[in-house]
Amino acid sequence: MDTESLTERPDADLDWCFDAVQGVSRTFAITIDVLEQPMASYICVGYLLCRVADTVEDAGHIPPEAQSRLLTLYDRALDPDDETSIEEFRAAVEPHLPANADTVDAEAVDAEDWEVVAESPRVVATFRSLGEHAQSAIYPPVSELVRGMAEFVERYEDDGGLRIGTIEELEEYCWYAAGTVGELITNLLAQDVDDRRAEVLRANARGFALLLQLVNVAKDVSDDFREENNVYLPAAWLRERGVNPSNVTDPENRTAVAGVIRRVTRHARGYMDDAQRYLEVLPESKGNTLEAWAIPYLLAVGTSRELLERPEDAVEEGDVKVSRAEVMGLIQLFKSGDVEREKIGELRSRMEDEPFSPS
Repeated sequence: MDTESLTERPDADLDWCFDAVQGVSRTFAITIDVLEQPMASYICVGYLLCRVADTVEDAGHIPPEAQSRLLTLYDRALDPDDETSIEEFRAAVEPHLPANADTVDAEAVDAEDWEVVAESPRVVATFRSLGEHAQSAIYPPVSELVRGMAEFVERYEDDGGLRIGTIEELEEYCWYAAGTVGELITNLLAQDVDDRRAEVLRANARGFALLLQLVNVAKDVSDDFREENNVYLPAAWLRERGVNPSNVTDPENRTAVAGVIRRVTRHARGYMDDAQRYLEVLPESKGNTLEAWAIPYLLAVGTSRELLERPEDAVEEGDVKVSRAEVMGLIQLFKSGDVEREKIGELRSRMEDEPFSPS
């Protein structure tokens, strides 16, 4: 499928992919909604390829050995030089779909995520329709993500879930989970700019991705542990405060864990400058738009503000996020066309301290 044929998105599978993203990620749905073609299709399909692996890696009802085998099989199915078909992966994952698994409450899992896994042949077929340029930009980072997730599953297979040890290991995990997605985006865009801008993009893509993923780690402590038995907060920092990672959500540890959440959030904020530099040179070509990446950046800034103000809520309720009014106000600001690249820094400074309001 060439660039011109993507303009009207005629393909039913591609339309299904756009609908699926709306159900699995609010942030990426916002991003894709403000992209134009063909970038919207590239990012949508690339993200869903990653989401298949992420859902398998997060599945607490799948034994680690089986998770690792499934991820390896999925990676082989994506490899254009491997004869493994995506249908082989789909057949292997069938017994583990929540509706078929005896050890999981199908109503307690994210049905939209598992629908993407069940429809992985459709996602992969759509990916292979995007054209050689897009495939060559998307496949290597997706493969690195899948292999990295398999490595972490194997590393902690005796623990029943991930137990990140240090901040360095957390950043390694965040690279696989999000840095690879940043690399995917950069691969798609770097060929459209001069060598200097491409160098700046590549130098700061990691910081952009780490900011977003570290904020997610900090805000999702409760859900990650209760739903997936994963603890991403560094065990070394938890133990400094007298907390065993396996007791991260115990009420008596609320204050201590909140302190670690603040520490991770401050660490994440250390990547704001990198992320801003990335946005300052981001090309608006192939349907790419500044707002597609500036909005998630600023939402991460706002979420970090909320985490620093009320980290205890992330331990108890897991609902630390910016308000819907702040999200919609930010979207409307960008839709108005009043935001120049030079104003991103001003918006960031404002949202670090207080919720965004269009007034």
